[in-house]
Amino acid sequence: MVANIIASVPAILFQYHKNGAVSSMIFGIVAGTILVTVYTRFFNGFPGMTLPDLLKKTTSKWFYKPFLFFLAVMWFLAGLITLVTFTFLLVRYVTPEMPITQISLTLILSVIFGCLMRTDRVLYTVELVLLLTFPLILFIFYKAYSSDSLNRDFIMEAALYVNQMPHVNSFGACFFLFLGVANLFIFNRFFTQKQKFKLKHISIIGIIATLTLFTTYFIPIGFNGFESIDKLVYPWISTSDSLRMEFFMIERVLFVFLFFYLGIAFLSILIHWHVSMEFLRFVFNLDNIKFKGFKVGKFIPVSIFIAISLFLVRRLNEYQLFQISSTLYNGLVIIFPLMIILFFFIKRRMKDAEPAKQN
Repeated sequence: MVANIIASVPAILFQYHKNGAVSSMIFGIVAGTILVTVYTRFFNGFPGMTLPDLLKKTTSKWFYKPFLFFLAVMWFLAGLITLVTFTFLLVRYVTPEMPITQISLTLILSVIFGCLMRTDRVLYTVELVLLLTFPLILFIFYKAYSSDSLNRDFIMEAALYVNQMPHVNSFGACFFLFLGVANLFIFNRFFTQKQKFKLKHISIIGIIATLTLFTTYFIPIGFNGFESIDKLVYPWISTSDSLRMEFFMIERVLFVFLFFYLGIAFLSILIHWHVSMEFLRFVFNLDNIKFKGFKVGKFIPVSIFIAISLFLVRRLNEYQLFQISSTLYNGLVIIFPLMIILFFFIKRRMKDAEPAKQN
């Protein structure tokens, strides 16, 4: 949710700033919060079990192996979009003279090392990086809200378009921010006991999502104006460059913003690719592939990820990346709600299996 403030989501929203972006955010928050609630409660009913484990117990091989491979591809693409986005950002704003292949390879190698870790260590890494970066990002948001350069009239003008019907592309971008809950497909193995998930927890998620989305959308408009906001490729870069820290070692907030958001982007790619690799390990039994006694199967996806990433980083431009992101988000709007039907099927099969096991 936080990582996509600087990625494709705000650019997609601003493309439809006069055609339903505000109403899309409202509907996206409602639909996303419902999805988070359903997914969390489902996996809370099966402590310590991943989606591959549940599918293996309740479905046939012809179904769950192609399905999990499809999920692996989706998770890889989600991480790849973040990787390519930040590679373009670094080339444009930080290291314009460095070859794009070298920059992307540096990011890929740092992420790949994390992807090969155990699931619990990935969670510890997420906690550590968030503890280091999130307070400073909140401080940057505070600087933006309290800045004299923030024009509230532009924000009010944008809010007046709330009566426009939601657009499928902008709704898909908003809905994507909630799909982090789907990482429970793999990370649920770490939660071996039932967790408390009540109305107050759901409310907190809804409030955080509302603040995140409204900050993502309205703050750049307040700094850059409403009419031409859709012309900006990276609106939050322009916004952060409008901020100054008068009594800090680095005056321009842009460099601080990029540095700490690089940490958030690292987490986003790490989680997506770790989940993708876990799906592939299950589908192809990679742990059984050995060479002279060493397990080499888990390194096969690594080489594929690196090759595809380096190829697409060199081939894609920012407009193509925008189109791919928008198409992926629209597809996820259909796929993840439909998976609730699969959850009902799994839950029923698991209930039927328990009495049979007792008999």
